[in-house]
Amino acid sequence: MSAELIISVSGLRGIVDETLTDDVARRYAAAFAAELPAGAVVIGRDGRASGARFARVIGETLASLGDGREVIDAGAAATPTVGVLVRDLRAAGGVQISASHNPPEYNGIKLFSSAGRVIPAAAGQRVLDRYRAVAAGQRPAGATTATVSPLPNTTSAHLQLIEQICDVARIRSKRFRVLLDANHGSGSVLGKVLLEHLGCETIILGPTPDGAFAHTPEPTEANLAGVLKDVVERRAAIGFCQDPDADRLAIIDERGRYIGEEKTPALCVDHVLRSGLRGPIVTNCSTSRMSEDLAAKYGVPFFRSKVGEANVVDKMLEVGALLGAEGNGGIIDPRVGLVRDSFVGMALVLDAMAARDLPVSTLADELPAYAIHKSTIAVPNAAIPAALEKLATVFPNATADRLDGLRLDWPNGAWLLVRPSNTEPIVRAIAEAPTIEEARELCERAARAITP
Repeated sequence: MSAELIISVSGLRGIVDETLTDDVARRYAAAFAAELPAGAVVIGRDGRASGARFARVIGETLASLGDGREVIDAGAAATPTVGVLVRDLRAAGGVQISASHNPPEYNGIKLFSSAGRVIPAAAGQRVLDRYRAVAAGQRPAGATTATVSPLPNTTSAHLQLIEQICDVARIRSKRFRVLLDANHGSGSVLGKVLLEHLGCETIILGPTPDGAFAHTPEPTEANLAGVLKDVVERRAAIGFCQDPDADRLAIIDERGRYIGEEKTPALCVDHVLRSGLRGPIVTNCSTSRMSEDLAAKYGVPFFRSKVGEANVVDKMLEVGALLGAEGNGGIIDPRVGLVRDSFVGMALVLDAMAARDLPVSTLADELPAYAIHKSTIAVPNAAIPAALEKLATVFPNATADRLDGLRLDWPNGAWLLVRPSNTEPIVRAIAEAPTIEEARELCERAARAITP
């Protein structure tokens, strides 16, 4: 079963009733509970049709283990909101039921520690080991009755933290017209409250968190073609586009241009550093170097982590970071929480627009200019180590880094990262360069070098 699921140390996802079943959810929840200290567990979900069912299964499992653990059901709630609630309620941990940007037939389970963050790798591995040790169909031992308590207010704690990182009065004075594409995910739950609190005239697409996605969930340019037109037709100052669990944010400018996910963190980093705050910046090694350039511009340290939110957070805690980010539109602001947070992104970008009295198109055009290309290369798992070593010899003038796979950097700002997939016999190649042609050529040269 485990080989058929998409599994990482922070959670799992699969196709509902094929690879992700009630039995899988039950055993995984019990394994998680065995690793937790005493205390409550918060459960949220991203709005998918199967989410309420898995919330019930997981809630009943946790509440019936006989250890007196309280289970708090936050209902449809964004992933970063679940992280905030875990801390605010002083819970032992949290469970978010979400398949992120995967298609509707998928769902998943993401685990949170008492710190309100995705559980670190070591703890996640122990949960996986426990889960794999329990036979399919074996029900966890415990009481036969279960009590799950609904949480009536899931937004206030998160909203209060966000309003502390921006100038609310300044944003309100602009009366921005904002289009939010929640796409029937959980982002509208706090998104509507936040934007109205900031004095915005708000247009919400897909406001009901029911998983009836109006377009493919991943907020890429191709998937947002209709939303690009909506921003222009509705005369919005900006368009914000979330994935179903609202930890990622893509931006559309007032002209209907897709600003994208990679620039979301850079816009936030530039605004926070421009405002005078100082501290290290952390991104993973597959994220655009825009944030690295901005850190150099403002004279603050910059650090890279392995790919994965948990790895970014680990490095942030290690270096005392001011901000962290992943290039999928996920900004992490420890003043609010240790989770990628689309609402933080919205507040900081609106604050940047208000502070400088400039449209988001101008702010985006001021950022360092790079282009990214991504591809996959079929390589048998056993051949990957040798393939990466061969690749390093193909580019002898590049600086090599083996933090996560193989990353090669050049003085002109170009870089290439080739790293193995955790679930398939492939490597993923991602390159960034001053032009898209250069980035594509780096990926193609990598493929030619390591393909048998």
